[in-house]
Amino acid sequence: MNILTGISQHEALLSKLWHYIHTHVRLKSLLEQLSNNSSSSLPDCQVLILFCDCASYLITILDDIEMYEQQLPFRLQQVADMGLFFNQLVFRVVWNNVIDIRVVANHSLFVGAHGLLTLLHERDCRRQYAPKNHWLIKDVKASAFLGELEHGKKAASLLLQKVAFIIPHKERVLLFRKFVNGEKAAMGLTESVFASPQSTLITIHRSRIIEDGYRQLAAIPAQALKGVIRVKFVNQQGLDEAGIDQDGVFKEFLEETIKRVFDPSLNLFKVTSEMRLYPSPTSSVQDNHLLLFEFVGRMLGKAVYEGIVVEVPFAPFFLTHVLGHHYRSNYSSIDELPSLDPELYKNLTYIKHYEGDVADLELNFSFDEDVMGRLINHELVPGGKAISVTRENMIYYVHMMAHFRMHTQIKEQSNAFIRGFRSIINPDWLSLFSRAPELQCLISGDTAEIDMQDLRAHTQYYGGFHNNHRVIVWLWDILQNDFTAQEKGQFLKFVTSCSKPPLLGFTNLEPPFSIRCVEVSDDQDTGDTVGSVLRGFFTIHKKDPIGRLPTSSTCFNLLKLPNYQRKATLRDKLRYAICSNTGFELS
Repeated sequence: MNILTGISQHEALLSKLWHYIHTHVRLKSLLEQLSNNSSSSLPDCQVLILFCDCASYLITILDDIEMYEQQLPFRLQQVADMGLFFNQLVFRVVWNNVIDIRVVANHSLFVGAHGLLTLLHERDCRRQYAPKNHWLIKDVKASAFLGELEHGKKAASLLLQKVAFIIPHKERVLLFRKFVNGEKAAMGLTESVFASPQSTLITIHRSRIIEDGYRQLAAIPAQALKGVIRVKFVNQQGLDEAGIDQDGVFKEFLEETIKRVFDPSLNLFKVTSEMRLYPSPTSSVQDNHLLLFEFVGRMLGKAVYEGIVVEVPFAPFFLTHVLGHHYRSNYSSIDELPSLDPELYKNLTYIKHYEGDVADLELNFSFDEDVMGRLINHELVPGGKAISVTRENMIYYVHMMAHFRMHTQIKEQSNAFIRGFRSIINPDWLSLFSRAPELQCLISGDTAEIDMQDLRAHTQYYGGFHNNHRVIVWLWDILQNDFTAQEKGQFLKFVTSCSKPPLLGFTNLEPPFSIRCVEVSDDQDTGDTVGSVLRGFFTIHKKDPIGRLPTSSTCFNLLKLPNYQRKATLRDKLRYAICSNTGFELS
């Protein structure tokens, strides 16, 4: 390790090594040599292995100032070229069976190249330096790759496990849904079974949604939780609600539970300066807090499993933990520290670049923290209070501080949450997603602009409304041409409780997006009747319902729309409703 450290810090040597690789090592020639002799003793192999090990060590400890501003020891274009070279190398070695598939994962060249490639990709994901689609393999179509995977080809399976980012994100989401549906089919959870009485029934009082949900669901096996959960709500007066016993009621329970447990006032989770959630280090003030974290992980896992998008923004570093990347040998806590504590990152970077004698700063391997009014001293290493920070151990100190803040402080809470989440979501499926934003999209939906044509194509109508009904034509025209992108998001959140569309389009929204014509207030609304359907269909009305606002039932993704007689009235009432958050009631 000392030798590796010495070589890594010899910036001129690393630059020359890369110059040699970039100008003299031809991938095609190297692959031909490896096909004839897969030994890592080949001269070019030795150079590549040395470079990968040294570059991985160095890039792990580079901060953003060094990598992006000073661009030392490599220019960003050189780093992008490295990524391209090693991406092709790792792919071709496996895909072309250059090295026996049974041993390639342990081959010195593959291990070194894959380690460096992963590091380069993760740095680009956190702060982009490479062009869009830089990491996709364009020589093989995604459909061909997935075909090989479906036929059980080991090369495709290994690549998906090691470098999933070489195929487009959308294809990986489709594959994830395919895995989920395959497991459901294997467990007998086909569409016909949803009407079966063989399911888990829970009773939830409106006044204690978390407590009742936790008491009844925390103890049931994960396999049962993956199945049908039917919910019976009890209102504030202690009476059973006349809710419809189908998936929508469970969706409402799930959304209400998630909304409440992630509320920072509960102190299970805290928010960063960018309003991103992560486990609270002081969550122990809650009784059974670790069991609660496991329950929350299961609930979020159930939402992802069922394809229910929930608007819960997590801190990227925490999602990295959920993906399991923090266990990698080349993972660097300092890289992701800005997503938790940008001020601490700034201070640690200052220390790292301090030009004077670091000993003058009088730091040691411990720090004091104010925890709920009490001053607590944390040692970063055993006996850290007596170990001074010097020029020699400064890098270690910086990384240990970041590691403590992002991992050690919330280790138990994170582990409990991840244990619950992974009891529902197979850990192997998570390897499909190589970075935090991809997992966030799986949880909270697509970040792309809402496609109103796609939404309209997958909308169902009730109460006499239909695609060519005057009010419906007005509605889609208003949404498409009058509403801003922000208002479109507010409209979607008003109806579905999430402002982002599903990752694979509205055909995957469950329950389907629906619009129903209503003529009475919510407390009198009994659903479709023959009279209401006929009046809505033939646009027969007594008077313009200008005093009523649109409402919604988010649990059913249902917009309840009065039969307005003027387009301007519809536009004004809808805009007021979505900005005021009226509605959101279970009918």
